[in-house]
Amino acid sequence: MSEKIRVLVVDDDALVRAGLSMLLAGAEDIEIVGEAADGGEVAQAVAEQHPGIVLMDIRMPGMDGLAATELLRAQDGAPEVIVLTTFEADDYVLRALRAGASGFLLKDTPPADIVRAVRTVAAGEPILSPTITRRLIGHVTDREGDDRTRHAREQLDRLTQREREVAIAIGRGKSNAEIGRELYMSVATVKAHVSRLLEKLQFNNRVQIALLAHDAREA
Repeated sequence: MSEKIRVLVVDDDALVRAGLSMLLAGAEDIEIVGEAADGGEVAQAVAEQHPGIVLMDIRMPGMDGLAATELLRAQDGAPEVIVLTTFEADDYVLRALRAGASGFLLKDTPPADIVRAVRTVAAGEPILSPTITRRLIGHVTDREGDDRTRHAREQLDRLTQREREVAIAIGRGKSNAEIGRELYMSVATVKAHVSRLLEKLQFNNRVQIALLAHDAREA
């Protein structure tokens, strides 16, 4: 039997925590290893329980999910983070994704889709569609958007032509297999390019590469 996906649930609402825990615990391949009611409790809970996935509420009265995500993802060997929100167009969500979250879920997401999302992220794939990315980025102010565009283009200019092509394809929501077919490369070669991109750009997941491509208006 394969190892279960260890999940930590973080939300200030006890009913939401209980509901998510009951829902996910019903899946044979998922194990709830703990709960936290505030972002300030996350670091200790992660150190003690070693989850692979953290479901992180964004809006909490103490340390919010954004600050907790930034602190967590800055650490080596950090678990993946899926942020929970009530609204699709939320600047906090976009900032959490920039900090290294692997995607987000609306709190009214159907139960089966929540389970599927946890499995997807545990398998190393983000849960973020290009449509949602564009919608989120569209809510950034024009001035901030211009600054981000300039900075993103400077970062892309540091890449080789092939690395740039891979980054733009990631921004368009392509999987490794799709990128390989489009650019006439093996999946292994695509993975090597992705690894180099993460190292060169000092990112920790491909969502950040996708956001960079969108910021540069290349995707």
